[in-house]
Amino acid sequence: MLIEAFDFSPCVMPKKDPAWRFALGARPLTEAMIVKLVAGGVTGYGYAAAAPHMGSTMASLATDLARFRDNVLGREHDAIAAIMDSLEHKLPGSAQARAGVDCALHDLLARILDVPLTTLFGGAVRHSFPVLRILAIKTPEEMAANALRLTEQGVRYLKLKIEGNADLDVARVGAVRKAVGDHIHLTVDANQSYTATDAVAAINRMAAFGIDLVEQPVPAGDHEGLALVSRQSEVLVEADEAAASLADIYHLVSRRLCGAVSLKLPKLGGLRNVLAAARLCEAGGMRYRFGAAVGSRLLTAHALHLAASLPGISYACEFGEFDRLLDDPFEGLETRQGTIDLPDGPGTGLRPAARAGRQQAGAA
Repeated sequence: MLIEAFDFSPCVMPKKDPAWRFALGARPLTEAMIVKLVAGGVTGYGYAAAAPHMGSTMASLATDLARFRDNVLGREHDAIAAIMDSLEHKLPGSAQARAGVDCALHDLLARILDVPLTTLFGGAVRHSFPVLRILAIKTPEEMAANALRLTEQGVRYLKLKIEGNADLDVARVGAVRKAVGDHIHLTVDANQSYTATDAVAAINRMAAFGIDLVEQPVPAGDHEGLALVSRQSEVLVEADEAAASLADIYHLVSRRLCGAVSLKLPKLGGLRNVLAAARLCEAGGMRYRFGAAVGSRLLTAHALHLAASLPGISYACEFGEFDRLLDDPFEGLETRQGTIDLPDGPGTGLRPAARAGRQQAGAA
């Protein structure tokens, strides 16, 4: 079947907490384009994230997706490799825009075959995941209160956003640990806010409170600093912003510059590249997991289906962040007592929401 329609429409989701903040900034809205592909009367959906800290905006996504359209329309619905090769090597465009097309193509194919999306990756080896939830930067007392609220909902893995002020960041970790007790897993994410030497000192102070890993403590381009922190810290160090492409991940893995890698569909350009990244990590003995899927349930569902096929995932993944957003245009996925289950049904298993006053997933 030939792809007969390629449309995209804005998706704007207000944060429940408009003051939600991390080290790279604060925005009250989470924005994206919903990509919609149709073949043989079947529709597949993808999520193209507007992530200014990664270089994509709503305006740039619209430009990229409009440029991609002619390279997708009229192609066979199952020509995913050929289509994505043309988008990755022949046309300019962000990884986030490519991810939206990649995910929509996979969803379309799975729905036409009437199989769950995870079938395209070899089938599920697990159907349920513990969810790691993120705590925004606030005062130590506020973060402790938010942590307690999440653990009362059954969450057992938390990630604290920190910002490069060692005394305050250590106080944040200490306050959260005191509030939630010793049985909750804690991680921290500095989002590049420390120098290497300051990161080592701060992390080793935080280690006294029992943290499992620290994400991207130094600037993305500081590979030597990342390696230094990894060698001298008492805690597992994970790359995120430093792992922005397959080439980056190959470099990190082959040179053992960190202890783990955070994989994300928007960052790496979709399901095909994330699968390749996971295989690189596995071949090099590098730990990996899925990082924050911040956006619609649609984005989470795509990541969840791929993750379900990967037995090598080493830690809880960030599959619950849709719960802090409003006006999601998709439904059919929820967390339950700190876990999330693989959706049933063909493709992602999700469906466009049909609630009055909410944005729909139709064409723009």
